[in-house]
Amino acid sequence: MLARYLLAEHAFSRITIYEQRSNVGGIWNYVPCPGGAPKDLAVPQTDCHAPKDEPIWDHSNAGKVMDGKSREEAAFMTPMYDRLETNIPRGLMGFSDLEWPGDCQLFPQHEKVLQYIERYAGDVRRLIQFNVQVLDVRLASDERWIVKTQTVKNGMQSDPHEEHFDAVVVASGHFDIPYIPSVPGIEQWSQAYPGVVSHSKFYRKPENYAGQKVIVVGNSASGIDIGAQIQTVCKWPLLQSQKSESFLLSDPSPSKQDKPPIAEYMIDNRSVRFEDGTVETDVDAVLYCTGYFYSFPFLTSLEPPLVTSGERVENLYQHVFYRPHPTLSFLVLNQKIIPFPLAEAQAAVIARVYSGRLPLPSEQEMQAWEDRVAEEMGAGREFHVLKFPMDADYINFCHDWAMNANGEKTSASEVNGYTNGRSASDRAVIGKTPPYWGEQEYWARERFPAIKKAFQDFGEERHSKRTLEDVGFSFERWKEEKAEEGKRLL
Repeated sequence: MLARYLLAEHAFSRITIYEQRSNVGGIWNYVPCPGGAPKDLAVPQTDCHAPKDEPIWDHSNAGKVMDGKSREEAAFMTPMYDRLETNIPRGLMGFSDLEWPGDCQLFPQHEKVLQYIERYAGDVRRLIQFNVQVLDVRLASDERWIVKTQTVKNGMQSDPHEEHFDAVVVASGHFDIPYIPSVPGIEQWSQAYPGVVSHSKFYRKPENYAGQKVIVVGNSASGIDIGAQIQTVCKWPLLQSQKSESFLLSDPSPSKQDKPPIAEYMIDNRSVRFEDGTVETDVDAVLYCTGYFYSFPFLTSLEPPLVTSGERVENLYQHVFYRPHPTLSFLVLNQKIIPFPLAEAQAAVIARVYSGRLPLPSEQEMQAWEDRVAEEMGAGREFHVLKFPMDADYINFCHDWAMNANGEKTSASEVNGYTNGRSASDRAVIGKTPPYWGEQEYWARERFPAIKKAFQDFGEERHSKRTLEDVGFSFERWKEEKAEEGKRLL
């Protein structure tokens, strides 16, 4: 996606994309996890500083046929599980210049999302070096970036390779290092009952919890969805431990019981005590759906650092540019957002900045922005959170920021047919316009938890639902009702 915006600038002599997998799609690549969590999973898991990701060969997506022969491919663990469906309706989550297939359900299955990304990447695959892992990124004395990489090969240690770049964009995501909080007694409990405590990164299917007494910790998107799957097969009630009310909607059910956070693990009778004083014994499984740390093992040489606690990425401007050296930037660090359109909006800004058409403010101004956000949102886990309508406003902010670049049309120049001395026809071939959300997108974004619930309430019939109207939501009808209400108030 970023590559499309960079190419549209017609300003770069070389654009290289490193991908450690053999395919595009990142976390949307499903990797089986038949053994559950690894034996060496740290419980609790509170350290964000992890070594580079290691490839998996035994359970990789091997067996793809090329020229009649199967070839083994490296896989890297992702949190993608068997029956995952998006929690965002397809019309809201897609890229601005690629429609979803007409036969795709309203909340696409993960296989369909991967296919969608593969189609979107078709025009830029020539720029991607697959099976190449980034080992280190550091600043050279000439202010360029040295990027050290290594080819991913099974059973072979390939020699590292170094390249120099004027700018680096990190788009590796933040769903790799699981966070399992430290709770009194959890380490001893996990040692006494190995494998009982796990994380949603290693969840694949509910059948693994059949007949078991299960606690799911967390009630964000993964916690609600995974909990709903497990409660169809586990010993009732499923115990859902949560700090606060979920933004997603679910009906009360005798098969699920909401509980406060876990206060203590007690080895006797495999017990846990919750903050309300209640105790559950004979617990068979505790599944933490508590998110991930920010971690960049290939960016440890920077000073000031990007990551200390792992709760957020530090020393950034607008969640994107590394303040001391803005030729290093990041995509989609934010949470509780709609990722694809937000990524496009940020990509448009990055492309224009690196092509020289869009200046950044002074380092002091960038520092003042970070300080202000830390004061408003806190300097921890909430720093990158953009709850609606903040995410929608941010998409439009980035759109306006990008479209303010040198050479972009303004409303006045459109009337006159000229932009900074360049004709409108010439302008059309420079720069790619990012998405801008209007009233309909705001309307759908505000209602998507209710839309998701309506979709889920159809059960197996949901697979035939393609549009918002199919599940009872209509923007046009809402506008008409709003207009009628306005008339009545006059």
